[in-house]
Amino acid sequence: MRRSRQFRYWFPFLASVTVLLSACSSGGGIRSTDEPSMSSAATGRASAQHDRAGVVDIGAGRQMYLACSGTGSPTVVLVSGLGDNAEIWSTPSAVADPEPPTVFAGVAGFTRVCAYDRPGTADSRSTVVAQPTSAQTSADDLEALLVAAGEAPPFVLVGHSYGGPIIRLFAAEHPAGVSGLVLVDALSEDLVAGLSPEQAALFEELNAPPPRSGAETFDAATVFAELRGSAPVPDVPVTILTADIPQLTPEVVASGQLPPGVDQGFADALWAAQMAAQNALPAKFARSVHITRTGSDHYIQLGNPQLVIDAIRTTVDSAG
Repeated sequence: MRRSRQFRYWFPFLASVTVLLSACSSGGGIRSTDEPSMSSAATGRASAQHDRAGVVDIGAGRQMYLACSGTGSPTVVLVSGLGDNAEIWSTPSAVADPEPPTVFAGVAGFTRVCAYDRPGTADSRSTVVAQPTSAQTSADDLEALLVAAGEAPPFVLVGHSYGGPIIRLFAAEHPAGVSGLVLVDALSEDLVAGLSPEQAALFEELNAPPPRSGAETFDAATVFAELRGSAPVPDVPVTILTADIPQLTPEVVASGQLPPGVDQGFADALWAAQMAAQNALPAKFARSVHITRTGSDHYIQLGNPQLVIDAIRTTVDSAG
């Protein structure tokens, strides 16, 4: 049986909705050239690989939480979806039997792995910043964190949901430092194109900051524009995992816990748009593998963690 958990999807409007699923089934800007960089961090790899879990000073009076374990190269960096902190990658599965290792623990068994808290994510240990944020700001923050922590490239970046745009922008800006990507049911700029004008308007309306002060949210139009305007991702192996179980089921829609306007018609249209956007993702990369039979809803790292671990291992091996 799937455990109860906070229900999050691709968008902020669902970030604060609690659904018992078991019952249903400075912003870190670009730094000046005299500060440490990705290339300078690479020279310190040999002494940096120890287990860690704590906040890192990234400058400008800000700290970000980082947890790393394991040894080896490339280092895998796990980038969570909207509102999720580092713990989402260390949360045990409640659906697999026998229970597999968590993604964080499983990856630490064959290479170094890191996960972190973005500002405003659930119970975040990182310094609060103004919201909404953007994928570019989040990518810049990730660079600042990795440099400050002495975690050196090359990296295999794993992005779930909103984490997908973040790792794509990071890879486009640091092609020499990224050796592979894994997109876990990632948000795509093509999503809104699959909605009617009325549905797209509702999508934008629902992208409002959640009630919790300082909670992570983003402006969808800005994020999509950032993706469309970015340089291509480098020629590295890319694995795309797509959920094949809808999260907005009729039972969830009928629960009364969703915002006004989110009816079954909107849920069905959203699912169809997501499938179309996912099917368009492989063409954005020079080398990609698309896995569509995942046996999971949006949270594949919880619904099928072994599949995510295996996809990361394959990408790490291909990157080597």
